[in-house]
Formats: sequence, C-alpha cells, structure tokens
Amino acid sequence: MMEMTRLLLFPALMAFAASSDLFTMTISNKVSLALAGAFLVMALLIGMSPAEIGMHAAAAAVVLVLAFVFFTRGWVGGGDAKLAAATSLWFGFDHLLEYLVDAALLGGLLTFLMINFRLLPLPAAMARWPWLTRLHQKGAGVPYGIALAAAALLVYPDTMWMKA
Repeated sequence: MMEMTRLLLFPALMAFAASSDLFTMTISNKVSLALAGAFLVMALLIGMSPAEIGMHAAAAAVVLVLAFVFFTRGWVGGGDAKLAAATSLWFGFDHLLEYLVDAALLGGLLTFLMINFRLLPLPAAMARWPWLTRLHQKGAGVPYGIALAAAALLVYPDTMWMKA
C-alpha cells in the first residue's frame, strides 16, 4: 500500500491541479493542503528526521515568499503560488532549482502557445465549450498550474520518493 501511495498520490494531485487550472483557471486550496498533508504523512512513514522535514519546509517557505511576490505583481495566480510552494515541500532544496527552472521553461512555452492559440480563430464547434472560450480570450490569463504540474512530474522520478 505504501508503494502504491508513493507512486500515485503526488502524480495524481499534480494531474488534478493541472486539469483544474485548465478547465476553471483555479487551483483549489484543498490541492495544496492535500499535498502538504500527504508530504507530512509520507515523511513520517519513511522516517524522515525532523531536521530534514524542517529543510523541506524551508524550501517551501522560500518558494511561497517568491511566489507571493509574483502574485502581487500579477504574474501568477494565488493558486499557482500555493501549488508551487506545496510542490516544493516534496522536493526540498535537493530538487528545488531543477523544479523552478523546469517550471519557468514550461511556463514560457505554455505562454507562447497560449498567445498563438489566441491569435487563431476558434472553430464554431469548440466555441460551445465555455472553458475553451475563456482560454481563447485575449485578456485571459495563462493556466500556469499546468506548467507547475508538468515540471513537478518531470522532477519527481529523480527524488527520494521514487528511489525509496
């Protein structure tokens, strides 16, 4: 059971966050809380020391502060900021830079694709889908949670969670 949880829980939460952001442009606080709670449970189950847990929490705090600055400038949404911090809790400082670089690169690619998507006319058959119509609006934001989740899924296989 532990193996299945370790293999599926984090990826499932990332997939849910990405799809939620795609379809609703929101990432529920419940996703970030679930990630944080699951981290704590998994950390205790694998015998992570309090000092190690503290370092992972410090990594998450650094990302939360940076992401909050990005949020105040309107560069990312609040859900994105919390998702990035909760994800960083799982990676700690060991994989933090890799995660942030991947998220930035994938976010740039996603933004480029969204800009180009919005330049094309939306086919009438697709205009009936409210979520796609919203994504197609020129003034709409970018569902950055997709990039955050994709980056997390790229980094996760290299973490201690997969090598345990």
